[in-house]
Amino acid sequence: MSSPVPALNRIRVGSAPDSWGVWFPDDPLQVPWQRFLDEVAQAGYEWIELGPYGYLPTDPGLLHEETVRRGLKVSAGTVFTALHRGTDVWDATWAHVSDIAALTQAMGAEHLVVIPAFWRDDRTGRVVEDSTLTARQWRDLTVQTERLGREVRERYGLKIVVHPHADTHIDGEESVSRFLDATDPDLVSLCLDTGHYAYCGGDSVALIETYGERIGYLHLKQVDPRILAEVIAGQLPFGPAVARGVMCEPPAGVPALEPVLAAADALGVELFAIVEQDMYPCPPDKPLPIARRTRRFLRTCGA
Repeated sequence: MSSPVPALNRIRVGSAPDSWGVWFPDDPLQVPWQRFLDEVAQAGYEWIELGPYGYLPTDPGLLHEETVRRGLKVSAGTVFTALHRGTDVWDATWAHVSDIAALTQAMGAEHLVVIPAFWRDDRTGRVVEDSTLTARQWRDLTVQTERLGREVRERYGLKIVVHPHADTHIDGEESVSRFLDATDPDLVSLCLDTGHYAYCGGDSVALIETYGERIGYLHLKQVDPRILAEVIAGQLPFGPAVARGVMCEPPAGVPALEPVLAAADALGVELFAIVEQDMYPCPPDKPLPIARRTRRFLRTCGA
């Protein structure tokens, strides 16, 4: 008889609009926000992210009412930035960040997930800038991200967690290490997305063991190795890769989530672990059964 899986008491599991095929504030291919909230609660999750700003209600009173009556709480908001472009983009960046940070704070969350700019369009695949940063751009990226972390903390009491992402300048082991080594741990932490990191060739367990004090948040996701090989061979952009099914339902893909969760729990700090299975676009009836199965699977991992 097998031993029971140890409970990972410091890991708080949730899900996000992304797992319901939601990438944009308003899109006819996406389920209505009410259905997302109903189904994420039905699937057994207690925590959610805000997703793209404007998808869920931006009125804090209404959003609080709608989440509380479903037994849901908000773990984080998400912002998109292009801070490697220097001080010229700061005002536009802050205008985007401040509204989302205010809603995140009003919902009682403490984290702001920061996603870097894509170097090629995630829908069309059009290359919009060089995939490699210059030394000057790296400096702008790190200095401006530290500034963002300081401003968000001082004005809204939130912690930023930077999300390595496919088709951005912070993606795999080399760029993630360079970014972490160049930024102040007091101001900048990492949102480790296990799927994106594997997509870009990284080892999530090794990253947690090497940079444990910098891991502030987790996104749980898996990659289908067979489809990923096709994506790499064909140099597909991220959007079409997702449409092909590169991000798959656990436990069918990589990385194995049990050792990732165990390594994260061993850090001895409380961490959110938010399920994000990229599925844009997807049929409206597809997400809920997957979400239920994924939640059951995570319980077998102790989470």
